Amino acid sequence: MREHGQGGRVLARGSFLEVRRDDVRLPDGASATREYVVHPGAVMIVPLLDDGRLVLERQFRYPVARVLLEFPAGKIDAGEATLACAQRELLEETGYRAREWACAGVLHNAPAYSTEGIEIWFARGLSAGDRRLDDGEFIELCLLTEGELERRAAAGELSDMKTLMGLMWLQKWRAGLWPLQWVGADRASTG
Repeated sequence: MREHGQGGRVLARGSFLEVRRDDVRLPDGASATREYVVHPGAVMIVPLLDDGRLVLERQFRYPVARVLLEFPAGKIDAGEATLACAQRELLEETGYRAREWACAGVLHNAPAYSTEGIEIWFARGLSAGDRRLDDGEFIELCLLTEGELERRAAAGELSDMKTLMGLMWLQKWRAGLWPLQWVGADRASTG
């Protein structure tokens, strides 16, 4: 059932993405090509305030020419542990630090044409601070209840796949169906 790479080439290389075309041998022995984007990986955070609200972001996404409502997220830097990345992104984009973290799993939102894996993290015990937005980053924070976010999703206002998956995971966790293993924020220094 597996395809085997037979070599390939880079079609384009940007500052952190690469587009490749590879030749593959199919399970039946035939040949084909696969074009895909190589991505370093990312994290997405579901930040839970003590009052039950969620911290979300609204920002313009150029490729789809829309302002999207999303959970905080960002790409993993070379050599960076995923929890450290989640902590960094939460602080940079929202100004919040979390006392506890739980890794839910990995989302492959477009595996037919991208290597990107997004590790989903939950954060609780939040304390507010100053944001550290990157140059050229314009993010509006939005605090919503789970019900408000679900209503927006049901109305078609929530189109970001990772945020929809984060909402589903949150609902399954709260229902006791998908457990989370919480760790202290200091775990970032140990892995």
